[in-house]
Amino acid sequence: MFDIAIKALPARPGVGYKPQHFKDILENPTPVKWLEIHAENYMGDGGRPLAQLRHLTERFAFSVHGVGLSIGGEDPLDEGHLARLKHLCDWLQPASFSEHLAWSGHDGMFLNDLLPLPYTAETITRVADHIDRVQEVLGRRMLLENPSSYLAFAGAEMPEVEFLREVARRTGCGLLLDVNNVFVSATNLNFDAAGYLSDFPTDLVGEVHLGGHAVDVDDHGAPLLIDSHGTEVVDPVWQLYAGLIAQTGPLATLIEWDNDVPDWSVLAAEAARAARILDLAA
Repeated sequence: MFDIAIKALPARPGVGYKPQHFKDILENPTPVKWLEIHAENYMGDGGRPLAQLRHLTERFAFSVHGVGLSIGGEDPLDEGHLARLKHLCDWLQPASFSEHLAWSGHDGMFLNDLLPLPYTAETITRVADHIDRVQEVLGRRMLLENPSSYLAFAGAEMPEVEFLREVARRTGCGLLLDVNNVFVSATNLNFDAAGYLSDFPTDLVGEVHLGGHAVDVDDHGAPLLIDSHGTEVVDPVWQLYAGLIAQTGPLATLIEWDNDVPDWSVLAAEAARAARILDLAA
């Protein structure tokens, strides 16, 4: 049985850790209280990246975010990947581990993307079985992240929130709520983002993500948002986040910025904006 009582992330702002910010984080971390890494970047056996990471663990809580397990894939989970992930979590002892509700591999091939799933009873069973295996191997509770969506499946049997709630009920996993993903999906699929958040099982949320997106248009000239993690968080997403935190109280909140990574001052300013909203709710 996995341990659901592992230390929690502080209900304060965190940022995705990038090695170019190592010195800045040590010298001027305010208001950042925790850091997140992508698991697949730290599965090696040594070198400067792991040495820096070990040094940072003396001062900061960490979250590990996976992008390669293919939780929604039809194939069995890659046991070698799981073993490397367990090794990382065993020595790092993160406060949180999360993965995406998506698939990224099939028939031995890995696709460098997070691909969507139909929300059906059959998919719930497959995803739940995979999460059970992850939690069994890691010995810890996993958080499952809501995706950013660009299309809807005609064969879907339930809305996304109902799907996530049922997966969590079956597995005991928690949820990672990405507010930018909600806004992206709501714009692309024409549903109400605030209504989605009001229905979301916030009692299961162990972490919140905020990030930027790119703006495009589809073949019909309608707005098409792409979850890019390469710009500031936009005002409508901040408004959704403020409404969420007013409802739930403070939650551990990550600023995601993975592409075109800016200077530390820009990232810290985004974290400071999240801190002000958390302070109001507190």
